[in-house]
Amino acid sequence: MTQAPSRPTRTAAPLVLDKLGPRFGAEVIGLDLRHLTDEQVHAVRQALVEQKVLFFRGQDLTDADQVEFGRRLGDVTVGHPVVGQRDTVELPEIFDLDSADPEFSFSDVWHTDVTFMERPPLGSILRAVQLPTYGGDTSWVDAEQAYESLSAPVRGMVDQLTAVHDGMREWGAYLRRHGNRGNTWDGEQVTELVPVEHPVVRVHPETGRKGLFVNPGFTSHVVGVSDAESRAILDLLYAHLLKPEFTVRHRWQLGDVGIWDNRSTLHYANRDYDEIRIMRRITLAGDVPVGPAGPRHA
Repeated sequence: MTQAPSRPTRTAAPLVLDKLGPRFGAEVIGLDLRHLTDEQVHAVRQALVEQKVLFFRGQDLTDADQVEFGRRLGDVTVGHPVVGQRDTVELPEIFDLDSADPEFSFSDVWHTDVTFMERPPLGSILRAVQLPTYGGDTSWVDAEQAYESLSAPVRGMVDQLTAVHDGMREWGAYLRRHGNRGNTWDGEQVTELVPVEHPVVRVHPETGRKGLFVNPGFTSHVVGVSDAESRAILDLLYAHLLKPEFTVRHRWQLGDVGIWDNRSTLHYANRDYDEIRIMRRITLAGDVPVGPAGPRHA
C-alpha cells in the first residue's frame, strides 16, 4: 500500500509545517530566516519546542546571518567549549565542522550536544555549506517519546537515577594539545573538563515533559550502581532510544538550515561519504538540567 504524501499544516499562525511525523520533526515552508517578523520568530521558537527538530530549505545565510538568527531565538554561546576558532571563520560563535580539517572530530556516534558541561545548550542551529555528492545525512531521536513508551516500572527506576557526562573521552586530548586553554563557556575559561552529573530523566523546562537525557557520546556511567548495572541500564536505554519509530532522518541540500531542541533529542551524523562536507553550527545557551525530583541543589 502506497503511503499518502504528507500535507503541510498551518499552525496558529504564521507558520506552515510539513510534518515528518505526528509528534516529531517538521519542515517549515516559505520562511526567509533573514527577514522574520517578531511574530514569526516567536512561532519558530514555539514550533521548536513542540516539534523538537525543524528544517528550513533554500536559505542563503552568511555566518553573520546565522548568528543573528540565533540571537533572535536566544543567547548564542561561543562555538564550542574547547575547540578553537578556525582561520576560515571570523565569528567566535560559529563551530566549523569541516571533514577536511585534521582536527575534525566525526560525530558518528549518537550524542546530545555538549552535555559534558554543567549547562548544556538549549538548542543548536546547523547550516549546510558544502556537501558530498552522496551521503552525510543526519538523524535525530525524540527522547521524550522514547521515555514515555518505556514500561511504568522502568520509568520509575530511571526517574531516580543520575549519570556522569564526561567530555574527556572526546575532547580531552584536543584540550591537552592546545595547552589546556579552551574557550570561555558560561562565563569561565575552560582549562579542564571535569565530569558532571545530570539526571537520567530530564524535565523539559518549558513543557514539563520528561525525556531520557543520556547519550553514548558523553554519558560514561550511572551514579550509585555497580559497573555491570550501569552498563546494563545504559544498554537498555540506548537500545530503546534508537528504535526507528523515534527517529527522523534529514538529507541535506545546500542552503538547508536545521534547528533542534538539545533538551529533548539526540542526533547522529552519518560518516558515509568520501568528499568534503562542511557544516556550520551555533548553539543557544541553556540551563542546568533538572530531573523529576527537582533541582539537585537548593
